[in-house]
Amino acid sequence: MYAVEVRDHIMIAHSFRGAVFGPAQALHGATFVVDVAFYRPTLTEDGIVVDIGRAHDALKATLAPLNYSNLDENPAFKTQNSTTEVLCKHIFDAMAQAARDGALGPGGDGIERIRVKLNESHVARAWFEGPVAP
Repeated sequence: MYAVEVRDHIMIAHSFRGAVFGPAQALHGATFVVDVAFYRPTLTEDGIVVDIGRAHDALKATLAPLNYSNLDENPAFKTQNSTTEVLCKHIFDAMAQAARDGALGPGGDGIERIRVKLNESHVARAWFEGPVAP
């Protein structure tokens, strides 16, 4: 399986509901390094997995509404905590839709899987990986 990965970052504020989160129940900030990997079994005729520039543009567009925002005010997270795991799936859904919509350019139609990894720090990260097909 071939893969290409792009990277960006977001800075957010949020709080969590539930005693399990202890002090993180209070409003706090986080900076996430976001890695998105695109997987396909064969390369395109041009010898690539996907257009890296378009993949990075799609990631920037996906992250823009989250960056420098309070996720507690984002309708996507009104009914669930915006944990790192939940954010991974949120970003995955948008990137998979970008692949299905052709936003990744040539080669995007052959992407079978996407992995979204959010790095919280040098010691903690989470990810979601799944098929692009709906």
